[in-house]
Amino acid sequence: MNEPETFEILVDGASITARAGETVLQAAARAGIEIPTLCHDDRLDPMGSCRMCLVEVAGSRRLQPACAWKAAAGMEVKCETERVARHRVHLLEMYLADHAAPATPEPLAPKNQVLQLAERYGATRRLPALEARREARADANPYVHFDPDQCILCARCVRYCDEVEAVSAITLAGRGAKTTIATAAQTQLLDTTCELCGGCIDTCPTGAMREKKPRSVVELAQPVKQVRTTCNFCGVGCQLDLHVADEKVVKVSAPPTGTTLNDGNLCVKGRFAYDFIHHEERLTKPLVRENGQLVETSWEIALKRAAEGLRGVEQRYGAQALGFVSSSRCTGEENYLVQKLARAAFGTNNCHQCAAT
Repeated sequence: MNEPETFEILVDGASITARAGETVLQAAARAGIEIPTLCHDDRLDPMGSCRMCLVEVAGSRRLQPACAWKAAAGMEVKCETERVARHRVHLLEMYLADHAAPATPEPLAPKNQVLQLAERYGATRRLPALEARREARADANPYVHFDPDQCILCARCVRYCDEVEAVSAITLAGRGAKTTIATAAQTQLLDTTCELCGGCIDTCPTGAMREKKPRSVVELAQPVKQVRTTCNFCGVGCQLDLHVADEKVVKVSAPPTGTTLNDGNLCVKGRFAYDFIHHEERLTKPLVRENGQLVETSWEIALKRAAEGLRGVEQRYGAQALGFVSSSRCTGEENYLVQKLARAAFGTNNCHQCAAT
């Protein structure tokens, strides 16, 4: 007998609709019921390693991981019981014993979900701190920093690298208490298949994986605000959030998973290559060459000079001697006008754009 496409389950006494194949966590999330997690990411296959999402399921003697436990018709789940609450506090206390608070809070550092959950559920550093066992290794890559003291070995970064990016640049290395995040051959990230997309940073729940670039921002005169925009590096159109402070972009992040078509994913250019916005060599006024030197001029003169140069080539060598290359940093409308200029005004199809995908 086939399972119906939708059915009802009870979560803390409330009847909610679940879909065939959904986990308890997915069904609860759609109904607006929050079940805390640490190792879960909607883009990744359930792993159930952090044990933060354990819930009571009627008929099961043990607590079960909501992220991996399939919902079934008539199932009764309890997320807020004394047993579950006691488990969460004890679990978080163990995490805190092996989890050092950042020595210097960084204004642009991601939120540490372990510390947030510990505060939420009243967990304290009651247990003695474990000796540091995970080795810190310097890596010369320009973007990704790994802090082993913040790592809880949830493996979200490793799984993201494997399941989403499909490059498997990092792995769980070592054994027992010395297990850490590293490259398979213990090499630098630049010597691996790593694409420096920053997805490991985005998925990390504690900030163990974090950006190197914003770490130099210690004090900001104004609060950081987020501005949603479209990445201008290629034609895919990924959405991203600019973190703006003191009238400057100080960081770029992906919108939350499931809210945009790029589903929280960005490439190395979209996430890290924002320095051009405020670069000191960025052109802000039109320039023309006089006696071998570039000098400022008006738009009228600059456009006239460009038109004369293009017409000169066309008259001497024909339209096919011309080629037009537009920029992905322009709007779609501006790029359309470039190809219209090439084809209609100069009669050539030699037109290209760096975002042609």
